[in-house]
Amino acid sequence: MLFIIIALVALVLIPVIAVIVIKNGLVAKENQVENAFASVDVMLKKRFDLIPQLTSCVSGYMTHEKELLEKLTALRSGSRDTEALARGNHELQNQFSQFLIKAEAYPDLKASDQFMMLQRSMNEMEEQLAASRRTYNMSIEIFNNAVLQFPSSVIAKRNNLAKKEYLKFND
Repeated sequence: MLFIIIALVALVLIPVIAVIVIKNGLVAKENQVENAFASVDVMLKKRFDLIPQLTSCVSGYMTHEKELLEKLTALRSGSRDTEALARGNHELQNQFSQFLIKAEAYPDLKASDQFMMLQRSMNEMEEQLAASRRTYNMSIEIFNNAVLQFPSSVIAKRNNLAKKEYLKFND
């Protein structure tokens, strides 16, 4: 009789514990995705914050390029979802490439220590941003696998957890 009671309790407790463990794992993975996205967002903000420093550094040299400098500065604000970040990044890459090409025409600017330091900072920021994007996309892959694989897919559906999109920059 005692064996039957223990077996019944085990039959009830094992699935309940399994659901709790799977649900907690999904929550942890979703939090990891949000943390990785926040890291990408921080890197983008840092990169955007370098733009005013660059524009103030070059404004004396590049008076004829005011429109380009204003476009670069305008790109600092905007929405923070993955699609908007990708579009903003693409536009920033285009504008910054034009900026560097036009900077080549100003030998005094290229020789400026401050400009060279800011350019190195921008390159370093690009590397950090790329690392953050890789971390984010890896977190997305882990989360999506958990959401799509059985048995966690059942629990994910019941908790309205769906597959998330990767962060794709066109660079």
